[in-house]
Amino acid sequence: MRKIQTQGVHHITINGADRQTSIDFWEGVLGMPFVFEQPNLDNAGESHLYFDPGDGRLITIFTNETRDPVQKTAPREPGIVHHVALSVSQATFAQTVERLDERGIRHSGVKDRGFMDSIYFEDPLGLLIELASYRFEPPVGHTHTDVLLEAHLLRVERGDHNIDRIHLADAIERLVERSQRSLSEDRAPKKAYRDEGG
Repeated sequence: MRKIQTQGVHHITINGADRQTSIDFWEGVLGMPFVFEQPNLDNAGESHLYFDPGDGRLITIFTNETRDPVQKTAPREPGIVHHVALSVSQATFAQTVERLDERGIRHSGVKDRGFMDSIYFEDPLGLLIELASYRFEPPVGHTHTDVLLEAHLLRVERGDHNIDRIHLADAIERLVERSQRSLSEDRAPKKAYRDEGG
């Protein structure tokens, strides 16, 4: 028996209400270009809208003009998507509270997740959306998940409750040391200034 190896999220499809509500939210609030539309090939009564979340992947929405855009909290039972998290830069994240507030969108306020900052709010139909911003950039040749795996190992090794900035910094240092060559025989930390104490 062998695995069916995945290589990334291809797309996420959400049941929407009418077409304009989807366009106004996904493009008009979150800035995702509306890249194409066609009928839902499995349901002739619906349209299928495609948006680019910024990485060339897709968020797609099934819309139907007979569905009202009524906001109610989406179900949170087991087997149901809890929330959709979208990546934003630190520069954009710093403006998120102000930009949600100017639209009157209720939100969680900034949440400190140790390795990232988050803010939560609901879309016009009640789906929980998270805007997340990493607090680090991975070293060249590595991904965010490489850093998080290494930071997790450090956190467990040290008995800490959750990943925080120190784990990220140390994880990046470890990854660089393992993956990038050096002519130095001893790559340990050094005192480079003659007047350093000790």
